[in-house]
Amino acid sequence: MASIKISRISEDIKRELAELFRELKDPRISQMLSIIKLNLSNDLSYCKVYVSALEGEEQTVSSVAGLKNAAGYLRRELSGRLHLRKTPELRFVADGSIAYSAHVNRLLEEDKER
Repeated sequence: MASIKISRISEDIKRELAELFRELKDPRISQMLSIIKLNLSNDLSYCKVYVSALEGEEQTVSSVAGLKNAAGYLRRELSGRLHLRKTPELRFVADGSIAYSAHVNRLLEEDKER
């Protein structure tokens, strides 16, 4: 039963964070930032957010630096929007999976043309 609650809360956090990312005004944070995966601890203390930018790995790393600076603001906004008893501490991790999948797609397209 607890895993259903954790998965529901993590989806709520993912939805709200995606909306909050669009509202941030930091120039380091990419407008094409995607949340790849979200790991929420069982006691709701920590939330590890894996993000990736379409522009590439260096833009993803820059965006993570901006998100780390905005972590307190994001946590406060999540608290107000989700009304959780305990709002998790947010930790952001750069994930290059979107750039990698675009690279693989390009390679497949080149192979098709041959």
